Amino acid sequence: MPDKQIPFLFDIPSVAELTEKIKNLLEQNFIDILVEGETSNVNQSRNGHYYFTLKDADASLPCVIWRSTAQRLDINLTDGQQIVVGGDIQVYAPHGRYQMIVNLVQQAGIGKLQQAFEKLKAKLKEEGLFDDSHKVALPKFPERIGVVTSATGAAFQDIRSTLEKRWPLADVKLYHASVQGVNAAPEIVEGINYFSNHKNVDVLIIGRGGGSLEDLWPFNEESVARAVYHCEVPVISAVGHEVDFSISDFVADARAATPTQAAVLAVPDINEIRYMVEDYTKKLEVNTTGAIELYKDRVANMAKSHALLAVKQKMESARSRILTLNEKLEHRTESLVRNRKEHLTKLFHALDKQNPNEPLEKGFARVWQDGKWIRESKTFKKASGFEVEWKDDKISVEK
Repeated sequence: MPDKQIPFLFDIPSVAELTEKIKNLLEQNFIDILVEGETSNVNQSRNGHYYFTLKDADASLPCVIWRSTAQRLDINLTDGQQIVVGGDIQVYAPHGRYQMIVNLVQQAGIGKLQQAFEKLKAKLKEEGLFDDSHKVALPKFPERIGVVTSATGAAFQDIRSTLEKRWPLADVKLYHASVQGVNAAPEIVEGINYFSNHKNVDVLIIGRGGGSLEDLWPFNEESVARAVYHCEVPVISAVGHEVDFSISDFVADARAATPTQAAVLAVPDINEIRYMVEDYTKKLEVNTTGAIELYKDRVANMAKSHALLAVKQKMESARSRILTLNEKLEHRTESLVRNRKEHLTKLFHALDKQNPNEPLEKGFARVWQDGKWIRESKTFKKASGFEVEWKDDKISVEK
């Protein structure tokens, strides 16, 4: 044999590394798949787990059903059964083998519906209707909740009773629609479009209780899937039981295993909110009290600091000086007012002395002649008339 060049060691993966790559590849791409075959080598362990092989003429697939799943499915698995199983592919690294972890078991015989389901699922997935980028978050505190389901079904009663317990503040609006039969899908579409067009709810729940694949089929119709996709309101799909999956589940913004769980997803628990508010209130009180005490200590420490004492001394000195200046100002003001009053008194006295009517007040009389006050006898004309003025009267004397 010709020599071959061996690649660098760091290019060669270990068995564990290679197996890990295979594990990631398979487990990430084969999730929630369905497969049909015949059971073989069925073995139930002491722990209650089922180990078996699902085979057909050309291949076989190792499968496991864990005890909790087997109890939930309530199955009695035997060799030679033709069944449809659903689940995830898992790689068991220590044995270097892959197996299917089964979470759904159904008798074969619904092949046509299942094929239609898988065909539509693949088509819509290819178109991007299942992409997370198109999904929106559910509102945290919805005030109005729409429900599209049968008014007489147990699903609506479960939803309503759960909402009343968890979030009695919400207003529940029901749009009655058949959830089984030939009229179901069109009526479901009408209900979805009604809430989408009116935008009179914050979140919308569509669904029904459990049943066979035929019973749940309206929620696998393409028209329903597209109505959910184009709905302007966040949609929760709740069809059947936990093991049931419908096309609407994949398109909706959120999937609930049951109608009751849809109500749980749609609203918060008012009791939890109350506890939360109480907890936050206590934390706020503790933090506020702690902050107040902290700042009290800071103020107390600042009050003892040399810088603050120096400022305080300066303020006391300035206050003392202001008081002194204020006293001086008051004293000078009083002195100035007093001096002004004395000066005014003197002026009043001087004015009184200058008063020409002062002699009249004392009882003297005044002689007027030709409109002039006769102060000296030499200015008095004896041949002319004159007037005599007293304090309270004045008379004329004619010649």
